[in-house]
Amino acid sequence: MNLKSGEAVIFTDGSSRGNPGPGGWGAVVVYNDGKLKVAELGGRENHTTNNRMELQAAINSLGFLSKVNCQLSIVVYSDSSYVVNGITKWVFGWRKNNWITSTKTPVENRDLWEKLLEFTTIYRSISWKQVGGHVGVAGNERCDEIATAFADGENPPIYFGPIEEYSVGDILDIKENTEIAKTKSASKSHSRAKAYSYVSVVNGKIQTHQTWNECEARVKGASGAKFKKAISARQEKEIIAGWSHE
Repeated sequence: MNLKSGEAVIFTDGSSRGNPGPGGWGAVVVYNDGKLKVAELGGRENHTTNNRMELQAAINSLGFLSKVNCQLSIVVYSDSSYVVNGITKWVFGWRKNNWITSTKTPVENRDLWEKLLEFTTIYRSISWKQVGGHVGVAGNERCDEIATAFADGENPPIYFGPIEEYSVGDILDIKENTEIAKTKSASKSHSRAKAYSYVSVVNGKIQTHQTWNECEARVKGASGAKFKKAISARQEKEIIAGWSHE
């Protein structure tokens, strides 16, 4: 991807520990104001949610660029369907209905949606695109590093300067890493697959359970307890064998 003068690309991500809990947001802004530059941004809140951090990342990125040039054409890449669908679809109905949802409840995070909507009106054009999270898209991965570091109370180093000196050399490449994407897909398939059984270990004793309720009743509140879902008899045996040798 090449950026012409007057164009910008933004990558954003948000994170929270507990949802609600301590949270952080991260962004990577690449823009061409005659020269290609990169600005990393990030911040932290002590008590927040993942969705609010996703919104803050977008708001602060657009706010940063408003001080650079409001005549930019911008593409925003986010792994949050909440942000992308909200700003391209839902927000217009919410505003028309005085910020009341179709279920007659107040819109959550209205304060941030209003800020984000305000910023979208000042640029020449903004496109919103959703990318997969944790699938090797360089910009998304870097934003995640920044966001999670702030959520964990750290103060990560952030970069501002020419793109030639930026350590993430493929920052404008939005292609997914095939192997990472496959791994993520396999993980999702496993998490959604019907359980063959559940295996738990409490005080060194391993048991199998036919239902999650049985497993939960055993491990809930037990110090050091572990459990796993097995989706086949073979996997059940592998889990038991692994724990038996720990």
